[in-house]
Amino acid sequence: MKGKFRKFLRKIGLVLAVGVLVPLQSSGSLASVPTDRARDLTSSIKDQEGVSVTVYNSNIGLVKDVRKISLPTGLTALKFIEVAAKIMPQTVHIKSLTDPSLLEVIEQNYEYDLLTPQKLLEKFVGQEIKVIKGEIEVPITILSTNNGLVYRMGGRIFTGHPGRLVFPSLPKNLISRPTLVWLLENGLDGPQKVETTYLTRGLNWKADYVAVLDSDDRIMDLKGWVTLDNRSGASYRSARLKLVAGDVNRVLNDHRARDAVRMLKEAAAKSAASPFSEQSFFEYHLYSLQRPTSIKNNQTKQISLLSANQVPVTKRFLYYGAQHYYRSRYGVPISNQKVGVYVEIANKKENHLGIPLPKGTLRVYKADADGSLQFIGEDLIDHTPKDETIKIKMGDAFDVVGERKQMIWRKLGNHVYEVAFEISLRNHKDSPVTVSVIEPIPGDWEILQSSHEYKKVEAHTVQFDIPVKKDKEAKLRYRVRVRF
Repeated sequence: MKGKFRKFLRKIGLVLAVGVLVPLQSSGSLASVPTDRARDLTSSIKDQEGVSVTVYNSNIGLVKDVRKISLPTGLTALKFIEVAAKIMPQTVHIKSLTDPSLLEVIEQNYEYDLLTPQKLLEKFVGQEIKVIKGEIEVPITILSTNNGLVYRMGGRIFTGHPGRLVFPSLPKNLISRPTLVWLLENGLDGPQKVETTYLTRGLNWKADYVAVLDSDDRIMDLKGWVTLDNRSGASYRSARLKLVAGDVNRVLNDHRARDAVRMLKEAAAKSAASPFSEQSFFEYHLYSLQRPTSIKNNQTKQISLLSANQVPVTKRFLYYGAQHYYRSRYGVPISNQKVGVYVEIANKKENHLGIPLPKGTLRVYKADADGSLQFIGEDLIDHTPKDETIKIKMGDAFDVVGERKQMIWRKLGNHVYEVAFEISLRNHKDSPVTVSVIEPIPGDWEILQSSHEYKKVEAHTVQFDIPVKKDKEAKLRYRVRVRF
């Protein structure tokens, strides 16, 4: 059957490309396909035997819909209803799981001329319909729907809406929901499993983290949540859910879209304790929910991602400088700086973590003297591999104050300057702190004199760790020669 069908296609001048989008309108040799012999068949969600959804955190998702369908042999026009309204039609692919060699695709169309009151009126322009007036139906003729309704009733022309309208029938080319339509040549008699895959917009997910810090700011309990948002225009019942975390490059032309389908299908086919299992996939990470879940249209769903207790943290006070401080003369203290408060987490197995963490917002709480949790800060974390450190900015310190004075600024020659600073750090807390002063020094530089030890953390960054006793002040003084 397959060989004869391919000979038939070559005879009429068609090259078969399974899964390639063919426009709805026919032209050229396409008009020679005997579509009038095709029998119509509709498949709804009642035929569905399984659905898998793989969601990227870039507002796209891959849907894999498996249905059991009895197709007649020969040509069939299969209408596949209850698909996502925001489907990307250039990415659609269909195949038979029972016997792929016996199901050939001739045409593939996506119909989205949906039934609405306005579309219904437009289809009846120039035709007669009825309007209910009291207890009777009065005939009117629709003349135009441009910028409002124009109609004829009783030999006169009217504008505006006349009331409750009654239409004699539904136009054949209006559909109630988005529909995929294939013209198929089927060689398998009896029921078979058919798999349809496509990309859709409107599916997105993000990670949210909630942390509770202990009284000493040394330990936190961390809870991670997946927040899934479905605005694709379809619901997915008892779906196998997979999430892909990573920064994926996308090019939205047709052949790249089909490549994206192939890549996402490979991700969805990998099978991955916690509600999600995690595995590496290409340069991303794949999180697979270990149970089916239903995802309703226009629904935001939260699913537990991870739970880690007794995670050690490091609290740090950081005081940052700026490169332009070395380029200009300042006659007054530079007092617009504040001491930032950060919490650092080492994403390691010995810290009860050690798993790739998707990017998201991490919110931190701490119990007050009454035992009530209070919100103390939040920060956005990036995709973080295992064994890396997460730095969370909580805010600016209230009781730890920094002040900078420029003590020397002189020009020694062409593009050569000597600059000296005095940085005062005052601690009004009831416990000692250590403030890390981070100085980004531009150009070629050399520190000539310093009151404290320092370390070169990068080519143009110096760090001073300054201990400050409670209710005391510490002063850092250093002098540097800079060549721009």
